Amino acid sequence: MKNLSQLRRLSTFLNTTTQTHLKNPIDFSAPINYKKTPISLPHRTMPPAKGQDLDFINIAHSHLIHSEWDKLDKLASNFTPFRIKHILLKTRKDYLLSLQLFNWVDLTNSQLNTLDVVSIILHILTKNRKFKSAETILRRTIETRGGGVSDLDFPRKVFEALVYSYRMCESSPRAFDSLFKTHAHMNKFRNASDSFCWMKEYGFYPNIESCNAYLSALNGMGRGDIVLAFYKEMRRCKISPNVYTLNMVIRAYCKVGKLEMAVEIFKEMEGLGLVRNVVSYNTMIAGYCSKGLSGSGLKLKNTMEKNGVRPNEVTYNTLMNALCKEGKLHEANKLFKEMRSANVGPTTVTYNTLISGYSETANSEMGIRLFEEMSASGVKADILTYNAVIMGLCKEGKTKKAAYMVKELDKEKLVPNSSTFAALITGQCVGENADRAFQIYKSMVRSGCGPNEATFKMIISVFVKNGDYEGALQVLREMMGRAIAPDSDTLSSIFDGLRKSGKGDLAVDLWSEIESQRLMPEGFVKTTIDS
Repeated sequence: MKNLSQLRRLSTFLNTTTQTHLKNPIDFSAPINYKKTPISLPHRTMPPAKGQDLDFINIAHSHLIHSEWDKLDKLASNFTPFRIKHILLKTRKDYLLSLQLFNWVDLTNSQLNTLDVVSIILHILTKNRKFKSAETILRRTIETRGGGVSDLDFPRKVFEALVYSYRMCESSPRAFDSLFKTHAHMNKFRNASDSFCWMKEYGFYPNIESCNAYLSALNGMGRGDIVLAFYKEMRRCKISPNVYTLNMVIRAYCKVGKLEMAVEIFKEMEGLGLVRNVVSYNTMIAGYCSKGLSGSGLKLKNTMEKNGVRPNEVTYNTLMNALCKEGKLHEANKLFKEMRSANVGPTTVTYNTLISGYSETANSEMGIRLFEEMSASGVKADILTYNAVIMGLCKEGKTKKAAYMVKELDKEKLVPNSSTFAALITGQCVGENADRAFQIYKSMVRSGCGPNEATFKMIISVFVKNGDYEGALQVLREMMGRAIAPDSDTLSSIFDGLRKSGKGDLAVDLWSEIESQRLMPEGFVKTTIDS
C-alpha cells in the first residue's frame, strides 16, 4: 500500500518497543505532501468461490445457521482462511452468527483467523455497533500477534487489512474508530497516533468519545504535553470537543505548569456552548492549589456554588489538603465543618488530610480526636490514617501511645509499611534513643520495607548527637549497602566525630569504602578527615 508507506508519521519516539513510556513529543503537524482531498479507498474484491470451495462453503454455512456444531467439528480440518471469509460475508447481516463462527475457528485452529479474517469480523461487529466485542478481538490480536519487536509494522498491517476489506464488507468508519480507541485503551500511544494519521489520509476521524479515551490514557500516564498537541490537532481537524475533553485539557495545562492557559480554556468553555460541571471546577481548583494559590481555589469554589454547581468531596478534600500544606489548619477545619453542614459526607481521604495536617504541627490531641470521630461516623480508617496518627504521637515523643496504635493495625488487618516504621523511628529519635531507633530500623528491613535517605539521616544524627560515632558509622554502612549516597553534612559530622574521638583509622577506612562504592558527594575533599 504505497500511500501508507509514504506517510510522515505523527510520532517520533526514542524507544520503539515500550509503548507506555514515551520520551519525545508527538509531531501532529501535517506532512509535507499532505493533501486535503482524501485518498480513495481501494476497490478490492475477493475471488468467487468455485467447485469444492463453493460446495464446502454452502454446507458449512447450512450447519452454522442450524447450529449443527457437531457436524462443523467434523469439517474443522477442511477450513481455510478463504472459506472462512466467504462464510463470514454470507452471514454478515447476522453479526451474532458471524461472531460464533469466528470464535469457533479461534478455538479449533486460531491460525486460520488471519488478519484478513479478523478485519472482516471487525467490520461486521462495528457496523452493528458491537464495539466491546470488536475491542476484545482487537486486543487479543494485538497482544498475541503484535507484541514482539520482530514486527514493528504490525499496527499498520491491521489498519491496511481494514482498508482493503472495507468496501467488500460495506462497512462504516466506525471500524477505524474502534481500532484507534483500542490502542488508546491499551496505552499504546504510538499506535494510536499512527492510526489517527492514517485515518486522516482517507478522510476518517475518530469520534469525540474515542478522542477522549486517548486524552484520558495520556493524562493517566502523565503525558500532558501530548494531550495538548493532540487537542490542537483535533481543533485543526474540526473535531468538536465536549466538556470532558476540555476538562482533560485543563488538567494537562495544570500538570505542565501552564496555569494561565488552563484558565483560558476554562473561560473558553462558555463561549463554546459547554456547561462547566463539577469536574471542570475541581480540576481548575486543583490547578490553583498545586501552585500554592488556595485563596484563588476558595474563590472559585464560591463561584461554582453561585453558578449552581454543588461542590463534592473532591472539591473539599483538594482545598483542605492545600490549606493543611500551607499550615492553615484553622481554615481547613472551617472548610471541614462547612462540608458537613452542606451534607457532603467526609471520606477517608478527608480525615487523613486533616489528621496529617495536625500531625505535621505536632498536635496529636486533635489528630486523635479526629480519628475517634472518624470511627464514630463509620468512615473506615486505612493504613494512611494510622500512619498519620502514629507520626503525630511520635513527633511529641509519645512512643507508648504510638506502639498501642501499631498493635491496633493487626486487629484491623492492616500491614505496617515504610511510613509506619519511619514514624516509630522518628519517635525514638525525638527521645534521642538511637539504639532503639536502630532496632526498629532492623525490624523494618526484616518486614521487607525499604528505608529512605531521610530515615537513615535521622538515625545517624541522633547517634552523632549522643557521641556514638561508631553507631553512626554502622548506620552509614547500612545506608551505603542500599546504594544510598550520603550527603556532605552527614559525612562531615561522622568524620569530624571520629577524628575528635581519636578514631582516625576508622575515618580513613570509611573514606576508602565510600570511594570504592562511588558514593562520595561531589566536592567533598579529603581534608575533612585530615584536619
